Amino acid sequence: MLPEPLAYDMTWAGEARAAVGCAALLLALLLAIDAAAGTLTDLRAALWLGLAALLFAVLWPARVSAGRGHLVSRKLIRCSKVRTDRLVSLRWSDGIAQRLVLHDADGNRVEIDPRVLVANPPLWQVLDTDARSSAAHGTLRCGETALRQMAARVDGETARRVFKISGLS
Repeated sequence: MLPEPLAYDMTWAGEARAAVGCAALLLALLLAIDAAAGTLTDLRAALWLGLAALLFAVLWPARVSAGRGHLVSRKLIRCSKVRTDRLVSLRWSDGIAQRLVLHDADGNRVEIDPRVLVANPPLWQVLDTDARSSAAHGTLRCGETALRQMAARVDGETARRVFKISGLS
């Protein structure tokens, strides 16, 4: 059992509502168009429902939370956990969607969207503190560059928000 999280993704609820809304809107549009054309049948309605469910599954965001020594990413079907106080590597994934991939000494792996960390500085602070602890203990063999890049990204976005709120930007 993991301890209570210290920080979590504050934007998750909005993204989850958006996923539900997009899937519902697609289903409503497809049913309305099919009904207006006079071609709506039970089979076609089931097909549109399946398509909307697929869109929902693709858009559903991972719920990220972190506590002392751990980070958890809960997706629709799967939950991934990594010990952030025992990180072995922290790197950027290759591909279209940028992901931060964390591996711990126990062989666990978590992929998270870096925008989640940028949007939630307390979540980043917990991860950064534990990752630096891993580096100090010598377990973090690969990833100090990615850690610095992520820190610069979070600090830059936080500074932009402060300037915007204070009216300086």
